[in-house]
Amino acid sequence: LLQSGQQGRLAGLKTLLLNVSRAVTRDVLITFSPKAGPSRLNTTEKGNTGKIYLPRGIFRSLSSQAVRVVVTVLNIQQLGMFKEVNQTAQVLDNTVVGITVGESSISGLQDPVQLTFTHRQLPRGVTPQCVFWDPSKGALSSGPSVRLGTGAVPVTHSCPPVPVAGQAGGWSSNGCVTQPGDKGTVCSCDHLTFFTLLLNPPLHGSTAKALMAVATTGCGIAMAFSIFTIAFCIFIRCRFRFEETIRINLGLHVNLVGSLFFLNLAFLLNSGLSGRTHPRTCRVLGGLTHYCLLCCFTWTALEGCQLYLLFVKVLGIYIHHYLAKLCLIGWGFPVFVVGVAGVIGSYGEYSIQTTDHQVIAHLCWITPKHLLVHYITNCGYFGLIFLFNMAIFGVVTQKSCSLQGTAAVQGHRKPWKVALVAAGLFCLLGATWALAFLTYGISSTPMLYLFTVLNSLQGIFIFIWLVVLYYPKTKETSGSLSYIIRHEKTTTASQD
Repeated sequence: LLQSGQQGRLAGLKTLLLNVSRAVTRDVLITFSPKAGPSRLNTTEKGNTGKIYLPRGIFRSLSSQAVRVVVTVLNIQQLGMFKEVNQTAQVLDNTVVGITVGESSISGLQDPVQLTFTHRQLPRGVTPQCVFWDPSKGALSSGPSVRLGTGAVPVTHSCPPVPVAGQAGGWSSNGCVTQPGDKGTVCSCDHLTFFTLLLNPPLHGSTAKALMAVATTGCGIAMAFSIFTIAFCIFIRCRFRFEETIRINLGLHVNLVGSLFFLNLAFLLNSGLSGRTHPRTCRVLGGLTHYCLLCCFTWTALEGCQLYLLFVKVLGIYIHHYLAKLCLIGWGFPVFVVGVAGVIGSYGEYSIQTTDHQVIAHLCWITPKHLLVHYITNCGYFGLIFLFNMAIFGVVTQKSCSLQGTAAVQGHRKPWKVALVAAGLFCLLGATWALAFLTYGISSTPMLYLFTVLNSLQGIFIFIWLVVLYYPKTKETSGSLSYIIRHEKTTTASQD
């Protein structure tokens, strides 16, 4: 069913021609490598070369009894092709693989074509991505004008025609699924064209410096506003008479803002001292930074628990020395977690590298050997808190919006106040930290900027929110948190 193949070789260009019958009973398997090019692959053959799996369904859907399959392996560095304008990602081994079946374009395959690009274990933070060359992007590439197609390759009898590849275009991942692995990455695509594997670096040196400058400036400003917020909460708690629930809320806010203050301070110390400290000092600094982060997460969770008691339970809740017990949890639980992590030696120097292993930043943090500690205590812990707090956020927002439609508040409706309550609670419940889960992959740079700016300025947002909502007014509006709490208590009492 498979007739003998022909191979063609030029500098930077290697091709394989196969004539495949429409009645083929098994998938077509081809191996390729940057040096040897494409070749036939037996079903029992094993090796570290790249592999191409062409499903037999491709050939059965064709009208002709036999079809020509052309597989091309190109070295884009030698040919000066497939260079996207302002491209930051690196092409694996400078290798692009082109596949055509017959003379027509094939797309929308139910059984995708699979290409396995072999590689060593990638540097930490580098993201592989399966892409194809999309001529419709229209980005002109640099280099000599070399075209691949009938009559475009220098005429030789040993080199058959290969697919057309224009100079205009750019890389796209539409229709391709990436399955990364330690020794290779599998690309499953629903069409045939020119494919490669892009290696997206975690950060560039200039980006890392810019992020550090933004974070340092933002943390300094946030620390100042954290002090203002704490002073403001203490002032109105002592100056004005509030019911016990509001006083507890203010105490919670003071502790949350205090944890943010210590987290910003720890980050400034970390970024200023890391790389120039003794290893033992670096371990202490890494543990301190981790402790402050966990305190911030824990107080965020306690804010959500307090809102749950206020808006779901509403009545019948009294805990002796409630705020003191919350402080024991908020400041004490992270001590236990950091203590266990410190005993197993989780803290030390952590470096951020580019694809060529160039170190662009040093931090005292959880070492790469103990990344499981990071995934459990930071990602997992915050993930659970985020899910719980977002459920509480939905309940509070729904109740706040429903109050705007009741007859009791029709006379002084202020939608902007409700929006401000929602935005403040969104920030108070730590939702901005969830952006960290979006800082992976090719869209990581804009997400990193957004994550850095929003979280470094979180103290400012909370300060503005507290001033607007908690400072006593001559007439309490329906959007204020205290009004919503009191209304909920009154409604629940009347129902009981």
